[in-house]
Amino acid sequence: MRDLERLVDGFQRFQHQYYEEAPSLYRNLRDGQHPSTLLVGCCDSRVDPAMLLGCDPGDIFTVRNVANLVPPPDRDQGHHGVLAAIQFAVEQLKVSRIIVLGHAQCGGIRALMERPARADGEPDYLNRWMDIAEPARQQVLSQMPAASLAEHRQACEQASILISLRNLEALPCVQRRLQAGDLTLHGWYFDLVAGALLAYSARADAFLPIVCPLFTEPA
Repeated sequence: MRDLERLVDGFQRFQHQYYEEAPSLYRNLRDGQHPSTLLVGCCDSRVDPAMLLGCDPGDIFTVRNVANLVPPPDRDQGHHGVLAAIQFAVEQLKVSRIIVLGHAQCGGIRALMERPARADGEPDYLNRWMDIAEPARQQVLSQMPAASLAEHRQACEQASILISLRNLEALPCVQRRLQAGDLTLHGWYFDLVAGALLAYSARADAFLPIVCPLFTEPA
């Protein structure tokens, strides 16, 4: 029950900050939102994008799911919440950039690397979802056969970001905006162990620091 009270207390602090101290922000947001950035992030409770990036309400349009994945486009008539949100951001909100934000110690990638099998016959939604990143797992195991499990997981966390970027490029609405030159794609990686932010460089074919750690841990 105390956890629930903390959430209510948190809303009261939010109310005080945005409706009493800075009421103009939500007055400006009443009639609509105009974020310039779509961020695809993980639903991990440790990596809230707005908190990590110091954003106010209305700054970023966020889609969060297990392991910050973008599924490939397909033609079936299933429910595609992630793709629908991306289409909305690209076509209706006219965002100018899309960031796929992955992170260290991702539980979804751990599940992908370990691939536990269910023996109870129940639908395995997690494994089906993580199939999106299966090419990343295969790539890592093929290219790094002697690496440790921790190294495999980190490499897969970063490789799966590139898969999501490629799937974004395959979406017709994204393709049109890319060809028009008014949309950019970015792959970022939050190293929550070191407290650093990395970005994928196509030129270097690697994730390079854009915000370095404040401290280095002793060896």
